[in-house]
Amino acid sequence: MLPAAQDVYSESVRNLPPAERLRLAALILDELTRPGGALVDSALSWSVNDQSDLNAYTLRYADEVYPEDDELARSQ
Repeated sequence: MLPAAQDVYSESVRNLPPAERLRLAALILDELTRPGGALVDSALSWSVNDQSDLNAYTLRYADEVYPEDDELARSQ
């Protein structure tokens, strides 16, 4: 049985100098975020259409909230 993360941290990682703990964290995150990594699910990422919809909504909302800025932009 694999040891729990808290056990590994308490027994090994906690005793490392801060720079080495940071290096270890970076190595773990780098491995988990590579393509095929166990943590990143591409189904949860935003599609190009999702990003476009968000951008359009944000611009419409800003136009409603700050209509006077539109007049300023046209005068320049």
